[in-house]
Amino acid sequence: MQKLKLCSWNVNGIRAAVKNGFVDWLKDEKPDIVGLQEIKINDTARAKEQFDFAGYNEYWHPAERAGYSGTAVLSKIEPIAISRGFIIPGDKETKGDDEGRVITLEFEKFYFVNCYFPNANHELTRLGFKEKFNEDWLDYVKKLEKKKPVVTCGDFNVAHQEIDLANPKENEGNAGFTKEERSWADKFLKHGLIDTYRLIHGEKVSYSWWSYKFQARARNIGWRIDYFLVSEKLKKNIKDAFIHDTVLGSDHAPAGIILEI
Repeated sequence: MQKLKLCSWNVNGIRAAVKNGFVDWLKDEKPDIVGLQEIKINDTARAKEQFDFAGYNEYWHPAERAGYSGTAVLSKIEPIAISRGFIIPGDKETKGDDEGRVITLEFEKFYFVNCYFPNANHELTRLGFKEKFNEDWLDYVKKLEKKKPVVTCGDFNVAHQEIDLANPKENEGNAGFTKEERSWADKFLKHGLIDTYRLIHGEKVSYSWWSYKFQARARNIGWRIDYFLVSEKLKKNIKDAFIHDTVLGSDHAPAGIILEI
């Protein structure tokens, strides 16, 4: 068995994150695999940047719309297969994922699914879109589990329980804390996925995202919306889970797990 450090970080723009110390964080933290969300860069722009992520294989899934959404995975371990969108790695099927929200790497003993879930928006204009995404995502994960266990991470854009945000009463019905979104979070767990942070830390209060407004981060007025969920089969393999809430460089903090496998 080996211990793997797996991380997830919504970088809110990879170019901005690099300017704000992302490469130093990568060198210091040394994750074996890191899923990035909201990279906000396409392949053409990325080629001009020439990022130096030495020691990592890079797998990118940008959105078609410039400067929007997108995911990526940096991995020290070379995967068996890669897929983008809700596609089983190795399948020849193609499906549209023009917002670059899902990228999957298949390894020997598990799938690593990195996701950037839609934001329902302030007027809840994308709540229906998000609910359909949630449905497709859960169906996809359950299909993957028929072959091998799943480690899935990312910005889920939902605070599951009242303990997961600083001001639950004031935010009832707001994007990220609607009854519909929270119900979907319930459903993920009822279908056998394990919230690794709660598994390790119980009801400890920690946040992974803070608004840029009103000095929210300095006052720790935050939300926990970045998660690592794993298949029930991997529950005993989770040795630690963490949110590095003092790491700056984005409005999100890096989250992660130690997986012994």
